[in-house]
Amino acid sequence: MSIQATSSPRIGADGQGRRLESWKEIATYLGRDVTTVRRWEKREGLPVRRLQHSRLGSVYAYTTELDAWRNERAPGSAIREVVANQVPQAGRRVWKVITLAALGLVLAGGAAWLWHKRSVERPASASTSIRSLAVLPLDNLSGNPEQDYLADGMTEAIIGRLSMIHGLRVISRTSSMQFKGKRGSVPEIAKKLNVRAVVEGSVIRSGDRIRITAQLIQGDTDVHLWSGTFDRELRDVLELQSEVAQSIARQIEVAVSGDERNRLAAGGAVFPEGYESYLKGRFALNQGSKAGQAGLKEAITYFESVIYREPTFAPAYAGLAAAYNDLGTVFMGGPPLETRPKVLAAARKALELDPELVEARVLLADTLQKEWKWSDAEAEYRRAIELSPSDAGARDGFSQWLLCQGRTEEALASAQRARELDPLAFDNTQVGWILFQSRRYDEAIRELQSVLALKPQSPSAHWYLGFALIGAERFDEAIATLEKAASLSDRSSAVLGVLVHAYAGAGRRAEAVRVFEELHRRRQKGYVPAGAFLNAYLGLGDKEQAFAWMERAAEERSNIMQFLKVHPFFDLLRGDPRFAQFLRRANFNPSEQAGAPT
Repeated sequence: MSIQATSSPRIGADGQGRRLESWKEIATYLGRDVTTVRRWEKREGLPVRRLQHSRLGSVYAYTTELDAWRNERAPGSAIREVVANQVPQAGRRVWKVITLAALGLVLAGGAAWLWHKRSVERPASASTSIRSLAVLPLDNLSGNPEQDYLADGMTEAIIGRLSMIHGLRVISRTSSMQFKGKRGSVPEIAKKLNVRAVVEGSVIRSGDRIRITAQLIQGDTDVHLWSGTFDRELRDVLELQSEVAQSIARQIEVAVSGDERNRLAAGGAVFPEGYESYLKGRFALNQGSKAGQAGLKEAITYFESVIYREPTFAPAYAGLAAAYNDLGTVFMGGPPLETRPKVLAAARKALELDPELVEARVLLADTLQKEWKWSDAEAEYRRAIELSPSDAGARDGFSQWLLCQGRTEEALASAQRARELDPLAFDNTQVGWILFQSRRYDEAIRELQSVLALKPQSPSAHWYLGFALIGAERFDEAIATLEKAASLSDRSSAVLGVLVHAYAGAGRRAEAVRVFEELHRRRQKGYVPAGAFLNAYLGLGDKEQAFAWMERAAEERSNIMQFLKVHPFFDLLRGDPRFAQFLRRANFNPSEQAGAPT
């Protein structure tokens, strides 16, 4: 079935059919990759036209001319025409034999060519050894930017499926999406992501039908190894994603276990309108800090509408858990006592419906960790990594768990693995944070400064660098860094608490009091994390107030409380018996405070 964009088609004059205005549109129409179509135009007369007085490579073609070329090119058609025109009626039997023989040669030659083509395009040969790949953002060929949510959703789903394969390292969505709309050459991308192969393609929708075209390209040589086109109704979109992922896995011939094969093949029908709302929710969720609280609340609305229509659709619950989890972070400012129970409830419901939903398992692990349920959190992280070894979020979350236990070398290894899987999203910020809590301040500063050299507008990197500079007693630098973090984060209360600490350390008490009063004014108007006041009083050296705010932070399970065992700021309190009581409340052994001064 021919599928067309949802936008109005461009019609050529004099019955020339629809006008296709790029190599990608022509390739999609013919069901081939762009390289193949360019070769046909050069060597086999594919009717492609070029615009005059325009940039190099600006082309167009008419569908009727492409159809005619394709029909004429069918094997044996030229021989049949010659035979029909030149053979006399009386000699047709003789020529019939000749024709059949010629057709046999054509078919034999075609079979040999096909065998050769397949053997050349076998991507998993010893010479390629494809064990790592990136799925680049699928192009939205609808012509309507409002359909981007569909292309992004299909990209994310295919990445998720391929990430289940243990023998394959798959780059996570956040790094792959960095190339949306601004790609370089395939070898450049492969080098940047450190992969052997790249998958690129497109999505187009017509009514309730979706077509995905995908192609596998060898990273270092830019050689096209395989391409395929897949059509499904929207209600069968899970089967469509499964078929694409399975086809890619077959082409690279990576070892796939029986359980992995079953997970790759998981499908089932969906409610089309509900699934569209789910994709729109994911799109809003993935906008991250650019959309702020408004974007997260929009995502929550979409996910709740899906659950209302289709209450057994597990991914919608996972999306809801992710949105509430993001809403409860320090830069978004949602109260953990309000958001965290909702994360737990949604993640558990998702896993009840689909125990192999990795995203929900990671969110559950992260929340259990912040609730000091260490054994349960560890089990969830390990199960998530077992199910999807290429899930960078699971590796990153587990690095935090290891850090909280004082197992800093293992934490560093897990954070580095997350970075390998998502190199453009998981920079060295987490590594710097782990080094800070290990009291390796100079190393932490170097790592975080290297992050800021590439991402000078990152509020979290400035914030973490502020911690490390305080640890190294470079207070004036810490103040400048934290003031920058405050300006980039709309003066986040979490940043202001650490800024008070820096001013106090520098002996600039008047400025410390000024920022502290700003925190108190904020608290009169809305929620301020208890951890912000705790950091401030620790900097001011007020142990009694620090313990008072530690009690409040414990009640609301403030994020800082998971680091009781290792955080350098708590060194002020470690010799006090009351601190040992807090360690016990958080299910730590008071005699095992990793990294604390002796």
